[in-house]
Amino acid sequence: MNAPRLRNRRIAMLATDGFEHSELTEPKRLLEQEGAEVQVIAPGDAAEIRGCGGDWNGKVRVDLPLDGADIAGFDALVLPGGVMNPDKLRLHPEAIDLVRRFGGTGKPLAAICHGPWTLIDAGLVEGRRLTSWPSLRKDLENAGARWEDSEVVRDGPLITSRKPDDIPAFASALIEVLAMA
Repeated sequence: MNAPRLRNRRIAMLATDGFEHSELTEPKRLLEQEGAEVQVIAPGDAAEIRGCGGDWNGKVRVDLPLDGADIAGFDALVLPGGVMNPDKLRLHPEAIDLVRRFGGTGKPLAAICHGPWTLIDAGLVEGRRLTSWPSLRKDLENAGARWEDSEVVRDGPLITSRKPDDIPAFASALIEVLAMA
């Protein structure tokens, strides 16, 4: 059996209630399977956040409150989708600031489905190639992005995917980038 490729890698996943359950739990599982330590960061002081996607009982433990998150200790940031999750995160200036600051590090930043909405508010899409859930296309283009209908799009350290069906390619792209770093 091969050694885990992401040993000693720390990944932050920023989410709140209403995240698409599979878009948080499956990439988290795949990253951990490769040896990464994955921590869920959320605004507020809740011990758990609730996912959607047909499973409102799908709770995930919060490892770190947003106000205590230090991005310097993480090798990548993942933004799961779900319509409500990024919409709620956009209302938290500290969440937008964390994404903006992380985007300035040059480390991998991955967003799936509706997750790129948060990238718009953080000012990280202008001139970038990316993908998302199709209904975000105009929002992203209006913010200066070049949108593509692809399973996964990599533009430097920015990795984006469209939907839950793309999770294997999404996680593989992130794992590949982290394994090379």
